[in-house]
Amino acid sequence: MLTTISHAACNVDNPASPLFLSDHDRRDWDDYLTRALAAAHQRVAAGPVTPRLDLAAFRDELAAFDFQAPRQAEHLLSWTIAQMEHGIVHVTHPRYFGLFNPAPTTPAQWADRIASAFNPQLATWTTSPAAVEIEAHVIRSVIRRAGLPVGAAGHFTTGGAEANYTALICALTRADPGFAVDGVRSFPGRPVFYISKESHLAWLKIAHQAGIGRSAARLIATDGSGRMDTNALAAAIANDRASGCIPVMVVATAGTTNAGMIDPLSECAELARIEGAWFHVDAAWGGAVIASGRHRQVLTGIEQADSVTIDAHKWFATTMGCGMVLTAHPAVLSSAFAVSTGYMPSNDRERDPYVLSLQWSRRFLGLRLFLSLALGGWDAYGDHVEHAIDLAERLSAALAARGWRTVNRSSLAVLCIEPPPNSADVRSIVNKVLASGRGWVSVATFEGRDVIRACITHGETTVQDIETLVDVLAEAE
Repeated sequence: MLTTISHAACNVDNPASPLFLSDHDRRDWDDYLTRALAAAHQRVAAGPVTPRLDLAAFRDELAAFDFQAPRQAEHLLSWTIAQMEHGIVHVTHPRYFGLFNPAPTTPAQWADRIASAFNPQLATWTTSPAAVEIEAHVIRSVIRRAGLPVGAAGHFTTGGAEANYTALICALTRADPGFAVDGVRSFPGRPVFYISKESHLAWLKIAHQAGIGRSAARLIATDGSGRMDTNALAAAIANDRASGCIPVMVVATAGTTNAGMIDPLSECAELARIEGAWFHVDAAWGGAVIASGRHRQVLTGIEQADSVTIDAHKWFATTMGCGMVLTAHPAVLSSAFAVSTGYMPSNDRERDPYVLSLQWSRRFLGLRLFLSLALGGWDAYGDHVEHAIDLAERLSAALAARGWRTVNRSSLAVLCIEPPPNSADVRSIVNKVLASGRGWVSVATFEGRDVIRACITHGETTVQDIETLVDVLAEAE
């Protein structure tokens, strides 16, 4: 039987507060929330993928929360869960074939609850030695799996944008140590870096944030298959050198957002080495392939990287806001972010996260991947990746049998597909699929033309879900 949370005023004689429950009440409400979320999960899987929200009614209800009169816990929890059920695209639905946001593993969800309960501060090893050591242990394991050299290091980030920003700061710092103090004024010419035009365009924001300007991100043409053209890359570097620019970094993408293509990693690594530029691999999504014995070879060349981005909240299926940056040059990482202040309890350049990263105060992110790896091992993640790739191949074959065409040749689990001739245009088809609520796909651009993009990342997507998507697409064409 749930108890009603008291809203009595707090004083010395009556310290009860609705913000800090007794152990008994906390246990009751945690149990209630666990059951309510499990029931919601079942309803989501059986319902539509797309939102079904009466926006006017929702805004009226939201406006009624004036935060003057307190509400009862059961009402608050049930109301909030209902809004999530009806008011978002369900990335946890097995027929969500959208962006790189898979349903999170069960251990990752456990980790969020544990981290929330203890709320460790991961700025320093001194304050949270167990948490910092757990994260460092996971990072070392990922480094070994990726094949980076002994002595490589890294840390967890809020996501790929922070990880990629970290890589650019490291590249600028190594190219000219004066950058740390004087910024771009320390360079004898304009610093520039190179990305494929199919790369994630968060790089433009990163260039802006780093103070080198968005035009410093050179967008390199692809070779017609969605992969960076290394001849165009070499020509761009030569042109920049001739005009007095300083090439500081070459970025290869391992799993482009639109089409899941992998740039020629080894060739890009060699060009970067010849030019003395930092070589970064943005494997935010595709990096999880390091878990697969069957497909690992598609990332050959990643081991030559100066730095690597991998998002745990993408194909490693942790909860959102969990990225990683790895580097073969931990000393550069330390020199890029080192800072010292008297109010921090320690200043250790080998293990204090706040002197090794952009962040200061931050959440215990790495527990999500630690618990998932510890429960399932690398083999479970290998099965997870291979399952998705197998289903993508099955989807491509089933659509081909109906006259559809897969126009990209990704070795991962992203399909760029076109309907048969004389069908409706791709945007109309996608709109019909979304309106049906029976699946979620998107419009993307591949080599200059609109395509329908379907990505498989959900660990519980089945062959039946694939067959349903094929039927929905065929009905919409």
